[in-house]
Amino acid sequence: MKCYELQGPGGIDELALVDKPVPQAGKGELMVRLTAASLNYRDLLTVKGGYGARQKFPLVPCSDGAGVVEAVGDDVRGFAVGDRVIGSFFEGWLGGEPSEVKMRTALGGAVDGTLSQYRVFKANAVVKTPDHLSDVEAATLPCAGLTAWSAVVKLGNIRPGQTVLTQGTGGVSIFALQIAKLCGARVIATSSSEAKIERLQALGADVTLNYKTTPDWGKRAREITGHGVDLVVEVGGVGTLNESIRATRIGGSIAFIGVLAGPPPAELRLPLMVMQQQRLQGVTVGSVEDLQAFCDALALHGTKPVVDRVFAFDQVKEAFHHMASGAHFGKVVVAIG
Repeated sequence: MKCYELQGPGGIDELALVDKPVPQAGKGELMVRLTAASLNYRDLLTVKGGYGARQKFPLVPCSDGAGVVEAVGDDVRGFAVGDRVIGSFFEGWLGGEPSEVKMRTALGGAVDGTLSQYRVFKANAVVKTPDHLSDVEAATLPCAGLTAWSAVVKLGNIRPGQTVLTQGTGGVSIFALQIAKLCGARVIATSSSEAKIERLQALGADVTLNYKTTPDWGKRAREITGHGVDLVVEVGGVGTLNESIRATRIGGSIAFIGVLAGPPPAELRLPLMVMQQQRLQGVTVGSVEDLQAFCDALALHGTKPVVDRVFAFDQVKEAFHHMASGAHFGKVVVAIG
């Protein structure tokens, strides 16, 4: 089989296409022919060497993949050859609270990922693909999709009539918009592109703000709601945190996920966060149990992920460069076969 491999922190253009033996399913395992893998910002950081000395090499990158079961190992129940499946981001986090041990099992980081024609998965670390989704669509769920689900539903506890603010048009933000609307929430969405703002409106965003022309978007969101939003899905990091604090109501929450916006401002509004009794909640994907709940919700509502572009398996470098450009709206996917 062929797979892509990082042999060091050499960047996108150093990704190597290599040959390896097709793996065999052992006890409690499934051998899956992967048909699609999606890219996340975390994968881009990994390829660029952003995790430094902690990074395992050589490494097959990417956490997210979907495909078809080709072989079933001994003592596996509930799966058969031909089933379409999705791998979980953390293969060792089956359910319950996170722990250091569980979070050392991330695909495409601690262990080999999904940019491969075949991969063996633990049977208890995959879920069946919802019938209404293609494999390309299903491959977008394990990281960005589940992170948004955890931020809005599991940890954010968003209810009908509440307001969620999303930032930008990357995978997590688009999923968060869709999930918030499923919950019956109002969504305020930000972007720097008027063309992308039109697409956010088409997806159901109730209010849109251009953060280039409205740099005090947090203050504006507070004015629009009258008291502030219930939840900000914070993907910018400390670079946008001040405006997120301004946007959030007294007693509201900020789901802290990404680091896209660069360095922090000279002064963070942490005293305001204290005075308003806001909660800053770190979010790192979720468990296999959470992924199943997310898939069940998508199946119930017939919701489909937003896929920006699909690249061929021999265009993996182009796919990473496209993601790095920031031009995408939704998810970037590689069709493996």
